[in-house]
Amino acid sequence: MDIKRTVLWIIFSMSLLLLWDNWARHTGKASMFFPGANQQTQQNTKASASANAGTLPAANVAAAAASNAVPGAPEIKREVITITTDVFKADIDTQGGELKRLELLQFKAAVHHDHWYEPFLELFSSKKAAQPSQNIVLFDQSAKRTYLAQSGLIGGNFPNHKSAFVAKPGVRTLTDGAKQVQLELESEVGGVKLTKTLTFKRGDYIIDVRHEITNNTTAAITPSVYMQLLHDGTKPESGGMFSATGEFYAPAVYSEAEKFQKLEFEKIEKNTASHAMKADSGWVAMLQHFFVSAVIPADKTQRDIFTKKIDTNLYAVGNILPVGSVAPGATVANDLRLYSGPQSTASLEKIAPGLDLVKDYGMLAFIAKPLFWLMELIHNVIGNWGWTIVVFTIAIKLALFPLSAAGYRSMAKMKVVTPKMQAVRERYKNDPQKMNQAMMELYKTEKINPLGGCFPILVQMPIFLALYWVLQASVEMRGAPWMGWITDLTAPDPLFILPVIYAISMFITTKLNPAPADPVQAKMMMFMPLIFSVMFFFFPSGLVLYWVVNNILSIGQQWVINNKMIPPEHKA
Repeated sequence: MDIKRTVLWIIFSMSLLLLWDNWARHTGKASMFFPGANQQTQQNTKASASANAGTLPAANVAAAAASNAVPGAPEIKREVITITTDVFKADIDTQGGELKRLELLQFKAAVHHDHWYEPFLELFSSKKAAQPSQNIVLFDQSAKRTYLAQSGLIGGNFPNHKSAFVAKPGVRTLTDGAKQVQLELESEVGGVKLTKTLTFKRGDYIIDVRHEITNNTTAAITPSVYMQLLHDGTKPESGGMFSATGEFYAPAVYSEAEKFQKLEFEKIEKNTASHAMKADSGWVAMLQHFFVSAVIPADKTQRDIFTKKIDTNLYAVGNILPVGSVAPGATVANDLRLYSGPQSTASLEKIAPGLDLVKDYGMLAFIAKPLFWLMELIHNVIGNWGWTIVVFTIAIKLALFPLSAAGYRSMAKMKVVTPKMQAVRERYKNDPQKMNQAMMELYKTEKINPLGGCFPILVQMPIFLALYWVLQASVEMRGAPWMGWITDLTAPDPLFILPVIYAISMFITTKLNPAPADPVQAKMMMFMPLIFSVMFFFFPSGLVLYWVVNNILSIGQQWVINNKMIPPEHKA
């Protein structure tokens, strides 16, 4: 039947689009489903951008840093201080007090492969066990990458991220029973002292950052606190042609007025990036796959928001926070938070409004979000994401059973009237218009819905695509095992066992279904299992697991429908 053939071609085309999208991201091109930047309705003019650029910390600090050296003053020893907690290993440089390296102790780095067959070989290789596992490193300063968190003061000759700081003595490792560990840094320039305190808490990916400004001069000052995230614009290494672990980096801005705005380094380079410039709420962030770093000032605090090219292939996104006038001898403080960790939905929603939007579910977010919510409920009971997918699939199948049963009844009826349909085609083969009219009359007489057999497939496709994006975006499933050879549900099956089982189950399902009246459609249905199983070699194993369980349930469901629910006159 023509309509069913069209639906099958749509499904096949969507699968090819997913493959092409993976290939595009693998080669560094823009994704069709994960756009690099949101289009904004309000554009900022070049004049206002230029005016704002003059207030950015990079320009002010460059001049301030030149005057920070005081003749005859003792040289301050530069050191890198390491703070270790149960979730972080952080390196802070006393030159500027910048956070220059941040290692996440509870997340392992993904293993990148140059060839698709390497995971298969590793399963039988003794070298794999000898390879040390590496943790995810977010902030870093190396030959390959620059990713830093910097802060300081602007508005005069004040301490900034180029100034020398002195670290006060203290504990550097979170001890047993302790809830937090602090690092206190001090720098004084021109009579203005900045005390920067970083607080790391147990089990928490939020670093509390406090800036205390003491005015030891004889005149009032009006400084502003700034904090910025620096990142290079180099495209990251891909996790593999069809891997769900391919990296990306992108700045982002959120304000209550203009909501979530994802940006591109290329537009910052050209000074064409459009985003909120002033706000009293929200945050700025640097995104990457599964992880995010976000600067979160206190709510209802006025701030300027900036993006800027700092140097060749180096860009910044940050906030400038005025603290008002500071009288001689007075001290004022500014508190903000730096979140740097996984894009965990449950955590992000509690930290700041809109922060959960960094978890990008693509075009089907309105379906993906409730699906993930349901899967989280199941996972809280089961504790294994693989079995969660199995139970989730069973729940979806039971919910759609009435619709599937109606579809299969319609297909059975269609097979009964196939001889009449072929007679109509033969009678009006030279007059397509009359053929369509006669076919519609036949459907009406026989009480057949021509789309009835397509409904189960059409309903499954949005769920299938939404689950694809859930697996792409959910750090909760990153590195999550199922059983045996499946050690990461977001990565392809290394032994291709699930795709092979899928092909077998799809073949059985095709045989159980009523054979299509159209010979072309019948041949397509026979080739579909092979085509899809080859494509599933490169899809996340969690997605293939969903489809395998779905097919196995369909086999049982089809048997029940064929033997218990379809009237004898409609059976073959």
